[in-house]
Amino acid sequence: MNKLSIRAIAIHLPQFHPFPENDEWWGKGFTEWTNVSKARPLFEGHYQPHMPADLGFYDLRLEASRIAQAELAKAYGIYGFCYYHYWFNNKRLMKEPLDAMLESGKPDFPFIYCWANENWSRRWDGREEELLIKQEYSAEDDIAHIHYLCKKVFSDPRYIRVNGKPFFAIYRPSLFPDIKGTIQTWRREALTYNMELYLGYMQGFKIKTAPEELGFDVAIDFQPDFYTTIKSEKESLKDLSLDKLGLKKSPFKHNRILNYASYVESQEKINTPAYKLFPSVTPMWDNTPRRKSGAFILNGSTPELYENWLTETIKKFKAPSPEENFIFINAWNEWAEGNHLEPCVKWGKAYLEATKRVIEKNGS
Repeated sequence: MNKLSIRAIAIHLPQFHPFPENDEWWGKGFTEWTNVSKARPLFEGHYQPHMPADLGFYDLRLEASRIAQAELAKAYGIYGFCYYHYWFNNKRLMKEPLDAMLESGKPDFPFIYCWANENWSRRWDGREEELLIKQEYSAEDDIAHIHYLCKKVFSDPRYIRVNGKPFFAIYRPSLFPDIKGTIQTWRREALTYNMELYLGYMQGFKIKTAPEELGFDVAIDFQPDFYTTIKSEKESLKDLSLDKLGLKKSPFKHNRILNYASYVESQEKINTPAYKLFPSVTPMWDNTPRRKSGAFILNGSTPELYENWLTETIKKFKAPSPEENFIFINAWNEWAEGNHLEPCVKWGKAYLEATKRVIEKNGS
């Protein structure tokens, strides 16, 4: 691939501010930082807690914090953010930072939205069965939703487009009762705003199919793939020895702990599908701050291993067209999932520096 041919999109979580629902569900003043700061290592060599460095424990209601994020991302080769968008039947959560971003025009940084269309449950603290807000689907809501997006979001000059079409992503298409019908409605209603849509879905969660079969334009690889079965011999031996010792509360019994290097190796062996797919990588992953049990941990990530994975991913990627040249990095700031490019106390800017080196060498 030649230079200026890759645009890196970092997935961005707008959760870092208090809002009424979180106050009600988890206590006054709760934000993602609450869980992040309480995390502790569960085994020897387990990197926890992840503590922020350069940007600190920011509040995304503050314009200065949002601008600082964008300036840092831009300085290290990130083209734009993919903001998670939380819509529940005309009710939006975590909306204040994104609304302020839209209203102020700052930061001047490209972005897309991804609808995080799951139910809102206590899954984040390990109690997935306790439902807080159910995601309901209907033809009426499809229309209301796309009208909101076209009027308030897609019209923004910073919004990323593909051949003039706003690029919108869905997190879990399998949860829709009729995803094809929803997409048909969206495309029809968007035309009333003189807009055509470019639609993608996050591939994973047991769905890996050609996007056109569901009505989409492109699939987006979502890393890590939680349903990949891989376990190193060393970790299997740990499980066995801990069982013999009777350590029933061992993290190796109650969490899924994979070696980052082994996981990356397994992903690099997967053949690229024939359909349109934007690839992705993750710098690290560890959601033990959110989950007391049943966490997913990619242990042993380093900036060097991440850099190698990003390099190989870009080398394999054949952009379908000059404007369909995106790779996704999960994530910019998922601190409670141990999954971030933002600087931390342990690594500083090393993951950002690795990103910049690869992008400058292989893209823009």
